[in-house]
Amino acid sequence: MKGAVVIALLVALAMIHFMAEPASAVTCEDVNNALDPCLSYLTGGGAPSSGCCNGVRILISMAPTTSDRQTACQCAKDAASRNSNLREDAAATLPSKCGVQTNIPISPHTDCSSIS
Repeated sequence: MKGAVVIALLVALAMIHFMAEPASAVTCEDVNNALDPCLSYLTGGGAPSSGCCNGVRILISMAPTTSDRQTACQCAKDAASRNSNLREDAAATLPSKCGVQTNIPISPHTDCSSIS
């Protein structure tokens, strides 16, 4: 009887494991939402807002894998190319001004496939 209970428990745990949804990958909507508070900084310069820096930190946390970082890079690149007012110097210094390090650049000229 104990063996049957143990087997039933293991089957239930296996079912829960396989039914759990895998972590979703970062999307362009995620990137846009995270960087939206940075728009005034990216187009006007100055100092990024705390909301902007929080968005940068959130973006970094959403992209733990190479694939996620490459996707985030491509999304940021696409968004940057759509905004003709983007100051590339502001974009390049955004992570350091927020006190973070990342290899997800915000530039229309980045080769995102080289991101690791």
